[in-house]
Amino acid sequence: MPREIPWRKAIEKVLGEAPGAMHYKDIADKIIEDGLRTNLGATPAATVSSFLSTTINNEAGKCPWQKVGRGLYIWKLKAGITKSPELATIDNELGTEEVQYDIISSFGMFWRREAINWISSPKLLGTQQIGADPVDFSKQIGIYLLYDGRGIIYVGRATERPFGKRLYEHTLDRLSSRWDRFSWFGVLPVSDKGTLGTLQESFQSSKLLPALEAILIEALEPRQNRKRGDDLSSVEYIQKEDPEIKKKIIKQTMEAAIDKL
Repeated sequence: MPREIPWRKAIEKVLGEAPGAMHYKDIADKIIEDGLRTNLGATPAATVSSFLSTTINNEAGKCPWQKVGRGLYIWKLKAGITKSPELATIDNELGTEEVQYDIISSFGMFWRREAINWISSPKLLGTQQIGADPVDFSKQIGIYLLYDGRGIIYVGRATERPFGKRLYEHTLDRLSSRWDRFSWFGVLPVSDKGTLGTLQESFQSSKLLPALEAILIEALEPRQNRKRGDDLSSVEYIQKEDPEIKKKIIKQTMEAAIDKL
């Protein structure tokens, strides 16, 4: 088994060999694909993004890569770049900062109801990328939507009672037979170890409206919106089936086989 290399070295290898600019999420994917890291944590894309931007800020003109667009970085030597502009200058040219949606720490789209073991404290498991550690979002708070296969039937908020509790209640109330999928948008920060942090006391007003717009675009997918909540892609989590589901299926299969004996 090849020896695992530090995040910095892995980023340098991928970006240094790239033919052009790469998005930090694609860099993370390539690191995973090439097996450069096995210990990925729960937020590999966010880790890569943090290394890229922090290195630029700390090393100034000595940094081997440069930011050339929202989430896009390029290896300066290959691109023939000898002088790096300030990071703030790039953000100003883009018209908005990349972190404008940082109110939304995580979200999941069209998660399947059947992939969850519905007990009073269910696990809502998701991974940011293949190979990353799963995160349990049952204690996350924010906004959620229920779908009946054709469209949204209910929009709710989870504050005092987090997502796990609120969704479990919907398996028992008047909506219990009407929904088969759900989407959610969370505000508690997610650490690279997969733990949820605490809610910020306040949010910058300049970030609030873009975040609300991004939620609506992602959730409703208006036909006239040419772009979706682009920056939200960095905090999207793909649903992971609760292992208890498979255990239940195996148990039921074994019981059925024994009954036939």
